Amino acid sequence: MQSNTKFRRTLGATAAAAVLAGTVLAGAGAAAAPPGKSGEGRSVPASKISIQLYSYLSWQGQVGIDGVLAELDEIGYRNVEPFGAPGGFGSYEDYSAAEFRDVLKGYGLKAPSSHGGTSEATFEATLDDAKDLGQKYVGSGGFAAPGIGGGYENVLATAETMNRLGERSKKNGTGKFFGHNHQSEFTTQYADPVTGETKSAWEILVENTDPRWVTFELDTFWAADAGVDVAALLEEHGDRVELLHIKDGDLNGDARGIPGDVGEGDMDWAPILEAAHGKVKLYVVERDGAPADAEFAQDSFDFLTSFTY
Repeated sequence: MQSNTKFRRTLGATAAAAVLAGTVLAGAGAAAAPPGKSGEGRSVPASKISIQLYSYLSWQGQVGIDGVLAELDEIGYRNVEPFGAPGGFGSYEDYSAAEFRDVLKGYGLKAPSSHGGTSEATFEATLDDAKDLGQKYVGSGGFAAPGIGGGYENVLATAETMNRLGERSKKNGTGKFFGHNHQSEFTTQYADPVTGETKSAWEILVENTDPRWVTFELDTFWAADAGVDVAALLEEHGDRVELLHIKDGDLNGDARGIPGDVGEGDMDWAPILEAAHGKVKLYVVERDGAPADAEFAQDSFDFLTSFTY
């Protein structure tokens, strides 16, 4: 279980302590420490922060996707991660992929990744849309067929599918193919038929996909909710994780965790961000079922750009 990092609740106290320390030590030439954890004083740059638009499906239903994008632009986001399919489903509403890219450009935004289809039969169309959007990664909110259920051999077959899709995407100029975990990729475990070692489906996928074609979008919250030490996982496999879903909330152990705003839940971000540094290319904030207002996006963006590790 990760320790508690109630950022907004402690930031005021931390800042007050820093001011007091600065006042007391001013005569000695000491400077007050910045808020956040100790370390190198790094924070996540705005250019690497994205937001999964599924978070705001409810709000989008009220103000339209343009209304949501305008608010994200105002906050300072430069990247978004749409979901669905252009031309009428999900984030895109009625926009084609090319039209959506122009809409994003109007708000100073890009879509370097998205959650879309993984069917090999229709992947050519998926790649065409990805190119029109200007994506750097192609993938979905899950994994390709046949999936991780049904035994070790199915996981290997899923890895083979990911390799094929990833090679096609790289040759298309739209980057590596990725899979996005929930809890089950870690709680589903199989014995290696050769060594007898028990491994999670996620580990089996990592070991059997080609890093030239395939990367992973690690959802930190769902991994932690499955009992994973996220920082340790990134230390071991961080070279295979180029996208990180930054999600926070109440971790309930065996029960399904309850997402909230980043920095206000149980996730211990300092070791996670430290382990991700220099490896992860995109930090994608997400809150399933976020309220229909800008608070989640604002709080999460403020946290990532100000929290030092």
